[in-house]
Amino acid sequence: MKELLRPPRLAPGARVAVVAPSGPVPEERLQAGLDILRGWDLDPVVAPHVLDRHGELGYLAGADADRAADLQRAWCDPTVSAVLCARGGYGAQRMVDLLDWDAMRAAGPKVLVGFSDVTVLHQAFATRLGLVTLHGPAAAGVDFIKSTHAQEHLRATLFAPETVRTVATGGTALVPGRARGVTLGGCLALLATDLGTPLAHPGARGGLLLLEEVGEQPYCIDRLLTQLLRSGWLDGVTGIGLGSWARCGPYEELRPVLVDRLGGLGVPVAEELGFGHCDEALTVPFGVTAELDADTGTLTLDEPALC
Repeated sequence: MKELLRPPRLAPGARVAVVAPSGPVPEERLQAGLDILRGWDLDPVVAPHVLDRHGELGYLAGADADRAADLQRAWCDPTVSAVLCARGGYGAQRMVDLLDWDAMRAAGPKVLVGFSDVTVLHQAFATRLGLVTLHGPAAAGVDFIKSTHAQEHLRATLFAPETVRTVATGGTALVPGRARGVTLGGCLALLATDLGTPLAHPGARGGLLLLEEVGEQPYCIDRLLTQLLRSGWLDGVTGIGLGSWARCGPYEELRPVLVDRLGGLGVPVAEELGFGHCDEALTVPFGVTAELDADTGTLTLDEPALC
């Protein structure tokens, strides 16, 4: 696992594009998110198909080709400094292979922000573009719109990343110890279902894995973690930081699963680090070297997420 290229930070007046690579976006939430971005002195532009809905598959924000075209067009637009995903949901796996990676690489580095289903894009941007990306709130997400803390943490990461070198504090140790590595990860289900695809990380060796999930019961979390273990994908991981497990059953029932499946790896594991599908969700970068201190529940970056 190697460090990736850090994109430039944003400056006041920067143009940012909002795209919908996955699920459909409620217009009122989109407008609320755009108002927040404008309040940061950004110039948000909405991709043409953000408010589309697939005619037969209502869980998709329009056709696969249109969602891919929106993302590629935004990324290749020289006036755009960052691409923000409007929401997660489902659908990124269906469009990611339609992207022209040579054209996007030629467009140069810029910022990608999103989480949940966008895990697929985080992996692809790492393996095909070699870029640091931000696992952060969706521009039209309820957790973003209603959380001043989530807004301010993303804003600081975008404009003054040196102020958030210690990304997470207040977690607890599932397995004690300290670990260093290059950050990667995202939504557990997407990491598991991305196994074996050409755009995914081949494994977590040398990496500091950051995991979260939503809406999966403890036995499903067991199944997903077991799949990563059996495939060898977790071989050589240096440490694991756990975020939120919203709607994954009572935590007192889930925690023994996490101990059982991750405790045998012999690496530090910190829980409740405050990123993912949760109120006041933190923004964490993927592709930077960091230190995880499970005993103090902190995640500290060697360098700012953006340059």
